[in-house]
Amino acid sequence: MNDRSALGPADVSDAELARMVAAQYDADPTTVELVDVRVTPVDYDLPALTTASRNRVQGTARIDGAPAGFSIFVKHIQSWGRSPFFADVPPEVREFAEASVPWRTEALAYRSDLREHLPDGLTMPRALGVFDLDEKSAAVWLEDVPAVEVAWDRRRFERAAGLLGRIAGSPAVAAYARVGEFDWSVRDYLFGRLLNQVIPMLQADPLWQHPLVAGAYDDELRTRLLRAADLAPEYVEELMSFPVTAGHGDACPSNLLVRAADDDSFTLIDFGFWQELPVGFDLAQLLVGDVQIGRRSAADLAERGEACLVAYSDGLRAEGFEIDGPDLRRAHALQLLIFTGLSTIPFEHLEAPPSPELTALAADRAAISRYSLDLLGATG
Repeated sequence: MNDRSALGPADVSDAELARMVAAQYDADPTTVELVDVRVTPVDYDLPALTTASRNRVQGTARIDGAPAGFSIFVKHIQSWGRSPFFADVPPEVREFAEASVPWRTEALAYRSDLREHLPDGLTMPRALGVFDLDEKSAAVWLEDVPAVEVAWDRRRFERAAGLLGRIAGSPAVAAYARVGEFDWSVRDYLFGRLLNQVIPMLQADPLWQHPLVAGAYDDELRTRLLRAADLAPEYVEELMSFPVTAGHGDACPSNLLVRAADDDSFTLIDFGFWQELPVGFDLAQLLVGDVQIGRRSAADLAERGEACLVAYSDGLRAEGFEIDGPDLRRAHALQLLIFTGLSTIPFEHLEAPPSPELTALAADRAAISRYSLDLLGATG
């Protein structure tokens, strides 16, 4: 019952584990005796470039002789150069590609006291230990958040958008915007993924003849996307003119956990892309993240989008951050197109056999593109 070999290099000594158990109970580590320990892998159905493994370390200890259960979430993070997906990167751009994806940020965020400065209604898991494994990997041992499945209705989306706006507007959080020590701007995304992967794929004629694509992306949408791709450098430069704020970078519903004891608050997880970002950045993933992966229909995009934009703006103002409504709307539209609207085609499924599920996914992704293009046109 005490085999922790599944953790690999992310494992710690018994003394270190006892210390972390003691921290959960605010106890003296010298009073903690480990009785049994088990490791359970945590399944995750989405590809993660910088995550080597996720595990729960659970068991029983005795603290001053009294039995005490514990559960700790362990995340082994690494450079994406060590990911199996890196094999698909052309050799000539591998150095640039590896450097363009941050992996140290999460460890640095958990080493900081950012948790103490998040606005009321938001928190992040308590870090029990952060350990450097080598020059390209680390292990983060976190409290195991007692999250529950909840319905993401309009009220919950608005609540989340307002709190993300408060993160972006908060002077206290702003001090931690660069805690990850990662230099990045929207131009890096343009010269990286957009110009090297997304736009060349869009410009390949055979792509549009694929049944999965042709059935969802009509000629009008194809023309609009190709036109937007041509204008991508101009859109990026325009977005660069907007203020930058602290941002989570991947604020989809899956990364906003709800605890059983507090249905109105969120626990933010996955801080790998936490950094300084153009104002409004987190709105896009909140709005379309679940649509992109097929967990939610695109049917209510416009209504949710408007509600979330208003709530985010209110969150900014609550923290004293002022930006004109039309400017925020334009920044949001640019980001939605640049980071999502241009890349909705389900490239990763084009070799899979056709199915009703994939057809529905392609239709919803096409709806994201249409919505982002319409929003951009309405704000121009």
